[in-house]
Amino acid sequence: MKIESLLIHGGIDGDEKTGAVSVPIYQTSTYKQEALGKNSGYEYSRTGNPTRDAVEKLIADLEEGYRGFAFASGLAAISAALMLFKSGDKIILSNNVYGGTFRVIDKVFKNFNINYELVDTSDLQKVKDSITEDVKAIFIETPTNPLMSITDISKVSEVARKNKVLTIVDNTFMTPYLQKPIKLGADIVIHSATKYLGGHSDLIAGFLVVNNEELGERVHFIQNSTGGILNPFDSWLLIRGIKTLSVRMDRHNENAEYVAEFLKENSLVEKVYYPGFETHPGHEIQKKQANGYGAIISFVLKDYIDRNKFFKGLKLIILGESLGGVESLISHPATMTHAAVPYDIRQEIGIVDGLIRLSVGIENKKDLVEDLKNALKFAK
Repeated sequence: MKIESLLIHGGIDGDEKTGAVSVPIYQTSTYKQEALGKNSGYEYSRTGNPTRDAVEKLIADLEEGYRGFAFASGLAAISAALMLFKSGDKIILSNNVYGGTFRVIDKVFKNFNINYELVDTSDLQKVKDSITEDVKAIFIETPTNPLMSITDISKVSEVARKNKVLTIVDNTFMTPYLQKPIKLGADIVIHSATKYLGGHSDLIAGFLVVNNEELGERVHFIQNSTGGILNPFDSWLLIRGIKTLSVRMDRHNENAEYVAEFLKENSLVEKVYYPGFETHPGHEIQKKQANGYGAIISFVLKDYIDRNKFFKGLKLIILGESLGGVESLISHPATMTHAAVPYDIRQEIGIVDGLIRLSVGIENKKDLVEDLKNALKFAK
């Protein structure tokens, strides 16, 4: 089955008992048991729920993984992945990942002596050089948030396998419609399903997909033990959102290419980060390992442009946290998504105060360019 059909019919397709084409919402905390030790396959909804099972099977199908898990947020999924490790373990982390990922490792898991090292994972030699005996995983985003750095998943996974460490890939920006890290060698794939998978800015959710049974058993134990599960209604909303992923991503990609070209040619913009440009570092890798370039664009305004006036001048594009919704969202990483990253680290990796991140929605692309054009003029 091709992915466009799998998005609609993957996982558990409808309801066999009634013929309903939509998976029912099993809004229950517990289940009637026939006798001691005998049940219908469900006993308590933290451990398992039919609606959550449906969306977990769906993401496993889409990522071509062994087993999927749905969590209450992307960070809950990331935290579950980090719980696979123990005191003294070290994780190599892409150096410009989402600020929330950095924060939970730096401020929470570091307290349990789970250590990390920020590494430019787009440089394979730097990845090789950073592996020591205590390294147990390489955690990458590709493209990264917000500088759109590209990491070769296949090559990093090969290095990881040789050193008997796990490869974890945050695939939020690409989604399984554009990129499948497990097919490229990754062990674990993570999504903030809040973003493109949900697609409508109306839910918070996270996914974790593993490539084998042993990891599946370990993650399920963590999910059940710590309880950061996705509730039945949001599971259903997520299934509904995923059904339109292909048509939305096609439009997102088309619009992003159009907007990126406008920004590149605009004299008020200093620099544009967009993997679709042939001059973007890692463009050829992105072209090889993914079926598109995504809809996130980061750019730096000229020094004399007042960014506060720029944001105020936008009438269609929304200033706000998050990304991946049908509406275009714009943010200022240094004070919003990456505020938890220390200033010196932000400066070192390129998250400067003038950097802006744009999540291109599915509105009319000419309207989006007109809105940006007017805001830039207003900010001069």
